[in-house]
Amino acid sequence: MTEYSVITGDCLQKLNRENFPKAVDLTFLDPPFNQGKDYSLHDDNLSPEEYWGMMKEVCQKTFNITSTGGAVYFMQREKNVEDVLRCLRETGWILQNLIIWKKKTSAVPVSGKYGKQYQIIAYATKGEKARVFHRLRISPPLPPNYKLQRENGVYVTDVWDDIRELTSGYFAGDEAIRNKDGERFHKQQAPIALLLRIILSSSKVGDTVLDPFAGTGTTLVTAYQVGRNSIGIEIDPKNVEMIRSRLEKIREADNVEKYYEEYKYTENFPVIWGNPATLDTVKKKLKQPSLFG
Repeated sequence: MTEYSVITGDCLQKLNRENFPKAVDLTFLDPPFNQGKDYSLHDDNLSPEEYWGMMKEVCQKTFNITSTGGAVYFMQREKNVEDVLRCLRETGWILQNLIIWKKKTSAVPVSGKYGKQYQIIAYATKGEKARVFHRLRISPPLPPNYKLQRENGVYVTDVWDDIRELTSGYFAGDEAIRNKDGERFHKQQAPIALLLRIILSSSKVGDTVLDPFAGTGTTLVTAYQVGRNSIGIEIDPKNVEMIRSRLEKIREADNVEKYYEEYKYTENFPVIWGNPATLDTVKKKLKQPSLFG
């Protein structure tokens, strides 16, 4: 049976053997970016030395509780590539890919240099070889000037340009969680499609997925639906309440079934995706009432 756990507190205090008697197999690391944003229980305006010292400690503690061959996906701003790679290298992780998540949104204009349109995700493993890696195949729209349709899709590469960021306004869509007044609950909410690709690529049914900065719980919500166990650590009690609500009742906007067809050309995909019993449980939760719409 798929299990999930939400731990309230600072991940620097909670990432220890006591809370993780069983090894973690996959971690999604999407911390605050130290951009001076207004978080109720986190100082997002640390000095570079303090911030990257903290991130190095998180990487080390995550490494210590990860299974041999387990993976981490560390997401950050494009300008921080050097710091991300250093943190991973100095704490024992082996870089496998630097993924470019090219947003399906307009580029952010910058004075004196090129506009920004992507974030980086460093994929690394504990050891030279990943214990699990599924070569997913997708079937994106045919690029301009291509004449022949693909029969079996294409392999996912290290450039992800088919997943939209949950930006403000119209493009955030129904997936963006909103308060009763219509305002966004959390403007840094990660999209289900992004976590689904990571989880399907680097874990198998029954594995344990960790998110040390769980936010609104997208990692846990996604992992649960495809038969992975999950643990989220979140410092803000309001976010913890939201995570538990999303897990107690899966919103239609969070339902991963709509993405199944995108990966149908992947070899042995039904096994990678999860067993029917898990899907039946999720369908039942779609019908349950929720504290948040």
